[in-house]
Amino acid sequence: MNFLNINFKKALIIILMISLPLISINMEQKKIQNIWFAQPLSYIAEGFQSLFSSLSLGVKSTTAEYVNLLNIKKENARLKTELSEMKTKLNLFNENVIENERLKTILDFQKNTKMTLVPAQVIGRDLLPDHKTITINKGTKHGLKHLQAVLTVSGAVGYVFKPNEKTSHVMLITDRYSVVDAVIQKTRAHGILEGTSKESGILQYIDRTEDVKAGDLIVTGGIDNIFPKGFPLGVVTDVERKTKSATLAVDIKPIVDSNKIEEVFVVLNAANEDFSTPTSPTEPIPVTSGTVNTLPESVQTTPPTHTTSKPERR
Repeated sequence: MNFLNINFKKALIIILMISLPLISINMEQKKIQNIWFAQPLSYIAEGFQSLFSSLSLGVKSTTAEYVNLLNIKKENARLKTELSEMKTKLNLFNENVIENERLKTILDFQKNTKMTLVPAQVIGRDLLPDHKTITINKGTKHGLKHLQAVLTVSGAVGYVFKPNEKTSHVMLITDRYSVVDAVIQKTRAHGILEGTSKESGILQYIDRTEDVKAGDLIVTGGIDNIFPKGFPLGVVTDVERKTKSATLAVDIKPIVDSNKIEEVFVVLNAANEDFSTPTSPTEPIPVTSGTVNTLPESVQTTPPTHTTSKPERR
């Protein structure tokens, strides 16, 4: 029968483990009796008791560490969430600070200038590689007309070439159809800045005897009172002196990256303002020789330009 199939070896071990502690207790109560097997059994019992105690303490310690680890993980997750929220708030704060500084610069420029300006936002850009234009959210309804100058606080952007009722298309100074009356600030030599449909332009009709070199600042000439006189256009990057040519071909890099323009001013009336004189009430953002203006990218705007002749439409 199955109940007779007893593993006597296992049963003996179980009985021994149960009896050893009882024998140990009994021996403690009757220490006066000197039994020959008492001492060995006592050592064995103490060993088992020590083992059980160690195992119990180990289990308790491991359980406590596991529970503590779970608490630490929960605390770590909570702190990570708080840190992420704080980073988000810090980023929003920094954005607000930059935005406030940029708007303050724009408002100060409009407040201190003699020019009549209409602020506008850029709402579109020309995707064709052969043309460089932007679309702004102001049109004839706001007083805009064909060939009015468009600029920012640090330089000229271009001019209105297709005004609509509520929006207008602006031709940038880098467009291949754009021509702007320009002056080398250092030598006062006049030339024509032509766009190349890239992020640069060429200053034409400069006498080869002129002392022009990389880093020289190019500003507007102010003809026809479209652009204010002396407003930054760009910086000389290279000068080509052809052997059989009486003029120089001067490569120009615009002061401001047109791809980063967000707000502009349309000049309804330049009021003959001259930025080349130290008494000018409003100075553009300073540009040092060979560098682009030092404003943050979000504040940068394009340098002023003056146009001499431009097509009605492309």
